[in-house]
Amino acid sequence: MSRARRARPDDAEELVRLRTVMHESLSGHPACDTGWRPAAAETLRRRLGDPGGDLAAFVVERPGGLAACAVGTIEHRLGGPGNPTGTTGYVFSVATDPDRRRRGHSRSCMEALLDWFRERGVRRVDLRASEEGEPLYASLGFVRTPDPAMRLTL
Repeated sequence: MSRARRARPDDAEELVRLRTVMHESLSGHPACDTGWRPAAAETLRRRLGDPGGDLAAFVVERPGGLAACAVGTIEHRLGGPGNPTGTTGYVFSVATDPDRRRRGHSRSCMEALLDWFRERGVRRVDLRASEEGEPLYASLGFVRTPDPAMRLTL
């Protein structure tokens, strides 16, 4: 298993490529809509350049690029029962190139991301798991919650 490192702004394009891999794995077909990629890369370059910011990514390298990544952000809401500070971590864009799967790369990225959350005082971390990813997350201590997710697209 390779060791994960914190992503840098110059990793932005590879992180977007891996996000595309994730979306294609979930949908089962190649992505047709690629218009989001330049804006996503710019957002990553800007936000990864702020070491004290509320977004971090951890990556495993491969020759010529990245093999895997996990990206997370810290959200600040009002506190409540079970989370008095209202600070919540959110994990997204966990992806591994298909030819590099089952080598512990995503685990390494996730463990580094969870350490980052702990260092920042975050005690609650949420994510949405694919069927394929759920065993990894369960092994890291994630459990299903009773909260139903809903979304409105404006």
